[in-house]
Amino acid sequence: MTAVQTSTVLDEDAGPVRRSVLPGGLRVLTEAVPTVRSVAIGVWIGIGSVDERPGEAGATHYLEHLLFKGTRRRSALDISSEIEAVGGDINAFTAKEFTCYYARVLDADLAVAVDVLADMVTSSSIEAAEVDAEREVVLEEIAMRDDDPSDAVHDLLTARMWGDSPLGRSILGTAESIQQMRRDTVYEYYQQHYRAPNIVVTAAGNIEHDDVVKIVSEAFAPNGFLAGDDLPARARTSGTAPGVDSGVTLMSRPIEQANLLLAMPGLARNDTRRFTLGVLNAALGGGMSSRLFQEIRENRGLAYSVFSFAAQHAAAGLFGVYAGCHPRKADEVLEVTRGILADVASSGITDDELMRGKGQMRGGLVLGLEDTSARMSRLAKSELVYDELPSIDELLARIDAVTMDDVRELASWLLTSRPALAVVGPFDDTSRFESVLD
Repeated sequence: MTAVQTSTVLDEDAGPVRRSVLPGGLRVLTEAVPTVRSVAIGVWIGIGSVDERPGEAGATHYLEHLLFKGTRRRSALDISSEIEAVGGDINAFTAKEFTCYYARVLDADLAVAVDVLADMVTSSSIEAAEVDAEREVVLEEIAMRDDDPSDAVHDLLTARMWGDSPLGRSILGTAESIQQMRRDTVYEYYQQHYRAPNIVVTAAGNIEHDDVVKIVSEAFAPNGFLAGDDLPARARTSGTAPGVDSGVTLMSRPIEQANLLLAMPGLARNDTRRFTLGVLNAALGGGMSSRLFQEIRENRGLAYSVFSFAAQHAAAGLFGVYAGCHPRKADEVLEVTRGILADVASSGITDDELMRGKGQMRGGLVLGLEDTSARMSRLAKSELVYDELPSIDELLARIDAVTMDDVRELASWLLTSRPALAVVGPFDDTSRFESVLD
């Protein structure tokens, strides 16, 4: 079986990147890193929790679990043992807009990893007994999320801001939706979405592109998986933005710490201002030199953990500030946070903050590429959600191009909207927090 289209994208800093499209629309992207003796390989499905319909809440993540339970050729033990026998590791994760199954092995064992991953993705049994057994595991994961307040507060916040929309719902689903989900629902979801046009295979390490294409073609060919003349699915570069709400949501827990997450609507993933947002985020709460860390932790000793972050999706995004503090300090932490955000919204950042913000972004980008798994992920995201693969030099140029006026303009828009607030902690009602939002 041969590729129907091959192209090469040269990135002198990241190494040669090549792309092939196989029959059926499955894509293969590779990046050669000849200085290592390993390969990071990922099978990415362009389907996430935002694609779930009513009655399918949590199906994407549930399915991720089930693909490790066995295929027509392998038991669950076979899947893990074949990778571990060659000293590799295998895992998976589900996001709102894609799912990834990945492995890291020695370069000589690439064919083993690809064969196992392809078998899981194309030939999972999804037996009714396994669906029922894994139901308890997923429910335990939901319970573990609820028991971790720093994790639960994020799902609480997105539900507050985006409501009962694809972006507002938890990737895990709910205990109720998982209890009600049956084998037929999961299997139909699998059959509908795990198709060649939705799949991107990416690899980074000591590899030759043509060798990877041959291995992938042979591993995915059984059962006619690559049959047909379908074109690859288009990158998810836009979507319908959900309605946005503000206000306070409280999860009352008898714990020793208040977990606070304050957020406002942010930028969608492909917004050209995302590089400006990265600089602004670094200045506000992206490190130990940031305003939030210096004022809330270093100067006032109000919290151990405090940081800002941006979450970006095809249709919408958010900008948030998290802090974990003693419950009696929660009001002060929120007041100080709001004051810092208001100051930056009206006055912008300093020249030093602009310089440090750019430096943080440059360093994070380049240093991250020293890891083959990060390179492998970069290839997949370029294909699934960005529809471009700019060179490292081009990305560095976009960062360097951010000006003080760019940051000031973005801050004056981003930081002045009425925020949403999620709180997990030992509180009885939300009334004490309402005033801090105005």
